[in-house]
Amino acid sequence: MVNPADTVIYTGITNNLIRRMFEHKCKFIDGFTKKYNVNKLVYWECFDDPESAINREKQIKAGSRQKKINLIVKDNPNFKDLYQDII
Repeated sequence: MVNPADTVIYTGITNNLIRRMFEHKCKFIDGFTKKYNVNKLVYWECFDDPESAINREKQIKAGSRQKKINLIVKDNPNFKDLYQDII
């Protein structure tokens, strides 16, 4: 996820992407995403089990900012908000 200016990047996991995105967009949860207005879904992956998702999250978080940008741009070069595509 990113903020509207595409300058702040957030990586997280959830077992319900639609619900979690709604919570971020409505700013229901205090924390990093609310503080920095991070509510635009620009990249996501799906996993069959929580352990795989957690391992991938750690891998992404360990990468540089440029690696995260490259990952997003590969599938979403315009940083389009993908939320409407998943609901």
